[in-house]
Amino acid sequence: MAEIQDQDRDAMARLAAGQDLALNEIMERWKSRLIAFLYRLTGNEASSLELAEEAFVQVYQSRLRFRANATFSSWLFGIAANLGRNHLRWQRRHPTLPLDAADNAAMEGDPGTTAQSRERETAVRSAIANLPPDLKESLILSEYERLPHAEIASIAGCSVKAVERRISHARELLRKELISYFES
Repeated sequence: MAEIQDQDRDAMARLAAGQDLALNEIMERWKSRLIAFLYRLTGNEASSLELAEEAFVQVYQSRLRFRANATFSSWLFGIAANLGRNHLRWQRRHPTLPLDAADNAAMEGDPGTTAQSRERETAVRSAIANLPPDLKESLILSEYERLPHAEIASIAGCSVKAVERRISHARELLRKELISYFES
């Protein structure tokens, strides 16, 4: 992990020095994780791709403001989380109906999985999507991105204790909603 942090800091230093191709290294290293995080946050594949691109645009635009002693992953996921929050707020104010279920079908999993496991995956995905935004964000960063609570606190702008409470509360809500899937 320390090696990746050093690579990211080095790439950001080169980017700040005018070597624009350093952004390609950063994108290569972080693109899939960022898209996955944003997908889990927004529940929409197209939005997650668009928001990830916007996050990298903001990385480039903020290249001179990155602090070399900062943890790059916290900084990057902070940018992505803000974009995701703004997107979700915009969606709540401008609701739309999907034209088809193609977006959902694309993320339904491997065709070889059983109907029961697909149903379980869909239930878990839906339950996570229905969590309050602050709980959902903390849970995703912890469970899927495996970020330490201190980094999540930095991204979310709260204390480590608040992150721990959010994750605990999210797990409890998920447990209550999904108990029927895990009893059998």
